[in-house]
Amino acid sequence: MANGSRQAAWEFFGTELKRRREDAGISQVELGSRVFVSGGYIGQFEQAIRKPQLDIAQRIDEVLQTDGIFERLWQKLIRDQRYADYFAAVVELERLATRICEFAPTVVPGLLQTAAYARAVTIAANPFVTDEYVEEKVTARLERAHILKDATRPEYWVALHENVLRIPVGGPETMAEQLEHIARLMRERTVWVTVIPYAAGAHASMTGDLRLMDFDDAPPVAYTETSFSGTLIDDPAVVKRAQRAYDLLRVAALSPKASLALIESAAEDYRRCPSTT
Repeated sequence: MANGSRQAAWEFFGTELKRRREDAGISQVELGSRVFVSGGYIGQFEQAIRKPQLDIAQRIDEVLQTDGIFERLWQKLIRDQRYADYFAAVVELERLATRICEFAPTVVPGLLQTAAYARAVTIAANPFVTDEYVEEKVTARLERAHILKDATRPEYWVALHENVLRIPVGGPETMAEQLEHIARLMRERTVWVTVIPYAAGAHASMTGDLRLMDFDDAPPVAYTETSFSGTLIDDPAVVKRAQRAYDLLRVAALSPKASLALIESAAEDYRRCPSTT
């Protein structure tokens, strides 16, 4: 579904939610309290500013007695078989974000991956799948990166642990191409990337990926991910803790200039390595 069509469909979701809520004689505040979100969130759902998570859509169906219509709409609009269920909502939010701040401890973030790197990561995690499956995943990942080419692209801040530079995903040629791609985006000022060196020692987020997203007309969210699951967080207190953790990561990182030099040096080292393919 194209972005414009998807947004129009979310506007229908919001309009239908407002109509069903008003028909039931329930205010935004009352519905919010009964599905465990604020009344303001209900208003944002109705205006298609923000998308509810699946459990909220299910609770709305229960409260309004709508026979599962909002769950079915959610499944149609959010669920994309190219992404894990826990990540599909994050892809939608990426398109709306005005700023994305990301920490990657071991693997280049999806928005920065080249096709060869994405292919190597996908095969490593799924060694028995078909080529068609691999290419579908790679295509989906590259499509996500289109938001960095838009005129209204978000500010994209990335903190990479030095692990990301040193783990030879896909071999020397793939790694050289990948790091050169990141360096090029840095020089073009499309992204702001810093590296947390091994010398920094322990850091604020050592258990998995962390992402923060800000929006013009909605509160910020955080997303954390481990190998087999991810969690989208909109609780203000927890998001604030995640923001503090990211601030600490930035303090531990090298300067942008030193980070660029390290990335380019690592790329040169891979270029000098004999190919293993």
